[in-house]
Amino acid sequence: MSGANASPKGRSHQEMHGANASPSGRSHQETRSQQNEIVFTDVSKFYGEVLGVNKINLKVGPGITSLVGPNGSGKTTLMNLLTGLIRPTRGDIEVLGTRTDDPETFYRKVGYCPQFDTFPKGVTGFGLIASLLRLHGCSKRDARETAWRAIEQVHLTDAAHRRVAGYSKGMRQRIKLALAVAHQPSVLVLDEPLNGLDPMARAESIALFQKLAESGLFVIVSSHILHEVDIISDTVVMMSNGYIVAEGDIQDVREEMSEHPIGILVRCDNPALLARRAFSENHVVEVRIEDDGKGVLVRTRSADQLYMLINRVVLEDGVTIEGVIPMDEDVHSVYSYLIGADGAVRL
Repeated sequence: MSGANASPKGRSHQEMHGANASPSGRSHQETRSQQNEIVFTDVSKFYGEVLGVNKINLKVGPGITSLVGPNGSGKTTLMNLLTGLIRPTRGDIEVLGTRTDDPETFYRKVGYCPQFDTFPKGVTGFGLIASLLRLHGCSKRDARETAWRAIEQVHLTDAAHRRVAGYSKGMRQRIKLALAVAHQPSVLVLDEPLNGLDPMARAESIALFQKLAESGLFVIVSSHILHEVDIISDTVVMMSNGYIVAEGDIQDVREEMSEHPIGILVRCDNPALLARRAFSENHVVEVRIEDDGKGVLVRTRSADQLYMLINRVVLEDGVTIEGVIPMDEDVHSVYSYLIGADGAVRL
C-alpha cells in the first residue's frame, strides 16, 4: 500500500531523481520508464485557499485503474489535472513522456469522457464524432469510417443518425465514450462512465473497458459504484480530502492492513471441528459458526496461515470444503476501514 505522503513505500520527489540523473534532473532509465507510465510528481492543486489535491506522487501503468472516494475527495481534480484541463499549483505531470502543457502532442494520446455533457444543437451522434475527427486531422473519408467504427464499439449504430438531443442519458453516455475512443488514444480517462446505463449497457461498457485495457491502453475510471470497481479494476487509487490514502491491487492493499483482521467464510461439512482447530491458532481473533450450521466465519490477522490450516484440516481430519470466501477484500470494505464515518484517515 502506498499513498501520497502517507506510506513507508511512498517515494519523495527527491528520491525519484537518482544520482545518475541527466542535466535535466532525470536519469536516462527513468526517462525511458516514464514513456510507458502516467507520472504525478509532488503534485498539488489549490483553488485559492481551498485544497484540491496535495502532494500526489503516483505512477499509473497500463490496464484499468479506478479512482475511489466520496465527493470532495479530489477525484475530479486529479482527473482534470490528468487531462490538462487545469494546471497544478506545483509539481509535474507527464503522460507517456508528454507534459500536459504540450497540447498538440498530449491530446493525440488522451481520450476523455466527462461525467457531464453538452452538445451542439441539432447534431447527430455520427455527425458529432465525424466532424471532430476532421478537426483532429482526418480526411473526410477516414473521419466517416473511423466515426462509424467508434459507434459500433459502443453498440449505438441504430441511433447514429439521430439527433443527440433526443438521446436518453444512457445513450449520451455511450456517444461520449465513442467520442473519447474515436481517435484511438493510448490513455482513456472516464469520469463516472457507467452513470445512467441500464444493466445490459453497463455489461457491454465494462466488457469494452476490459478489451481496451487488454490491448494495452491506460484506462482510468472514476466511479462510486464500488462493486463494479471490484469487477473491472487492475489497480485502485483511494482518495480522501485531497490525498491518496492507498493504491495498488485491492487484495495487496487489504493484506497490508494488519490492524484489521480479515474475515473469511469457510463452508464445509464439519464447521464445529474447523472452529475448534481455528481457536488454537494465534493469528485467529474470532470464530463464529454460521446460523445454518454449514459454515464458519473466521477473522484472522494472516489469511495465508488460515489457508494452510484449512489444508491441514482437509488432509488430517477429512473435512470436505465446499467454499472459501473472503468477506471483506472488496473496495467498499477496504475503503470503510481506511476512511471512518467521520472522514478521518486511518493509516
